[in-house]
Amino acid sequence: MNYEEARVYLDETSKYGSVLGLENMKALLDRLDNPQESLKFIHISGTNGKGTVLAYLSTILRKAGYRTGRYISPTLFSYRERIQVNEEKIEKEALAQHVTAIAAAVADMKEKKAGTPTAFEIETALAFLYFKEKNCDIVVLETGLGGALDATNIIQTTQLEVIAPISMDHTDVLGKTLKEIAAQKAGIIKPHTTMVTAVQEEEAKEVLQKVCKEKESRFCEVEKDEISDIQYGYIRQSFSYKNWKNVEISLAGEFQIQNGALALEAVNQLRKLGLSLPNEAVYAGMKEAKWVGRFTVMSQNPLVILDGAHNPQAAEALRKSLELYFKGKKLYYVFGVFQDKDYKRIIELTAPLAEHIITVETPDNPRALPAEELKKQVEKINASVETGESIEAAIEKNLSYMGAEDVLVVFGSLSFLGIAAKVLQGGGRKNG
Repeated sequence: MNYEEARVYLDETSKYGSVLGLENMKALLDRLDNPQESLKFIHISGTNGKGTVLAYLSTILRKAGYRTGRYISPTLFSYRERIQVNEEKIEKEALAQHVTAIAAAVADMKEKKAGTPTAFEIETALAFLYFKEKNCDIVVLETGLGGALDATNIIQTTQLEVIAPISMDHTDVLGKTLKEIAAQKAGIIKPHTTMVTAVQEEEAKEVLQKVCKEKESRFCEVEKDEISDIQYGYIRQSFSYKNWKNVEISLAGEFQIQNGALALEAVNQLRKLGLSLPNEAVYAGMKEAKWVGRFTVMSQNPLVILDGAHNPQAAEALRKSLELYFKGKKLYYVFGVFQDKDYKRIIELTAPLAEHIITVETPDNPRALPAEELKKQVEKINASVETGESIEAAIEKNLSYMGAEDVLVVFGSLSFLGIAAKVLQGGGRKNG
């Protein structure tokens, strides 16, 4: 099949939804000669911050001369962003070639009643095939949902596990308590490896320590007291952590200091594991790492911020950053969220800061909370709210309300942010 046919095939597999478990993944990869077995991985789980830590580490590895694969989802601009080598998207021809092979394997599975892989399982297999084809030295891999039963957890050649901050999210699937969710996230820890974690709540930390002890793996955590010399800014920030002095980063947000420290702790552990990561590669990688959708400055005049605050922990981080950078300024929101998220708590955390809010709904997405329903919930906290006819119309309307010193904050679910980002960049909605 060609690229267009491959994309249609991938879109059609989305109807199978999300299924946790590794049986389908094993059956599929067995039919593809298990490409993942020839690769080495840094595996990242957690609730918030996975993507930015992945961006820091993969950029550092590339700067150090490693051919580095990165696998992420969802993406904002292009489907092919999900699978990258040295920050270059998978080629259309390669995608079509590998999807053709996967489709044949899936057909064989169906014929033998060996299961039906989901879209995420197929995409993960596609990533493994491509990374093997490109002879990647190392792959930085982000879990899709949870950890233990996530399709990415089929891998057995992990060099390092990294666990970003864990909080309450996907409680319908991962568990009703922080302890249960942490157990799922800790499922990526393999025997006799090294696990690096962000500063966690005590309940989550205890779970990670217990799993590391059971697996005879090293438990290593960010030392909060070692973070110093913090200089905040929404264009540039810097901080020191242990042996790393005045590390400059281009990612904004108060929380990025913690994510940066986690990446540097991971670097220290990778060095102990034998990877050559020169100082200049680390400093350059931290500075150059990009991750659109996490307190991203899309425009400076007018000032527009894009942020994927789609759960309470992310909303709390957004609120802290807004108070840190824009104290005394008028904030205008464009806000959209999925109905299966704790949107009432997100509203409680963010709505009081806004001068005016326009609610929107992600088009053609059954999970999207209707804009009118979101407006009703916002009204309970902030009466200055209206619904937007579309994401583009909401952005344009709020920009028309704003003064020269005001700030537009576009935030919520990542699929809605993808459309918003294209609108702000004047790129329409095409997704290649």
